[in-house]
Amino acid sequence: MTSSLLANLPAPRLTNWLLVAVCAFTMGVVYYLDGVLGLVPCPLCMTQRVFLLISGGFCLLAALHGPGILGRRIYAALAAVFALVGGGVAARHVWLQHLPEGQAPACGPGLEYMLENFPFTETLELILMGDGNCADVVWTFAGLSIPEQALLLFTGLVLVNIWQVMRTEGT
Repeated sequence: MTSSLLANLPAPRLTNWLLVAVCAFTMGVVYYLDGVLGLVPCPLCMTQRVFLLISGGFCLLAALHGPGILGRRIYAALAAVFALVGGGVAARHVWLQHLPEGQAPACGPGLEYMLENFPFTETLELILMGDGNCADVVWTFAGLSIPEQALLLFTGLVLVNIWQVMRTEGT
């Protein structure tokens, strides 16, 4: 029974291609939200995008390279780590959105201004703290805000990549 179940699972390389497709589709949706709907991303949104691209990049490298089990585990571990950090940023974003009215942090300067005028460490700290813009729910799908959807996506990426690290079948 177990061996027939394992035979139906996608090969590691195909799994990586599927993860790349999910990340690419997500970035397409993000650009649709920005370009067509005119939604302006907050600093936490931008940070989540960076971690999505890095995690997806490791999946792309694994898919193109098609390494053996050790290489696959290294790529998957790196993808999982970056997805985990992205999920942490998304969780913070969700937390900000669920704060009671009036308890969200005040709006701060824009990302471009911070990068040009503040030391990198201070900019990073301000970005990860979030601001009043991050607390606004500007769009939902299926009752979930964008950060809530991102948290689900990152959770899925972490779980699949951990499975890629642990799996012994396939090549």
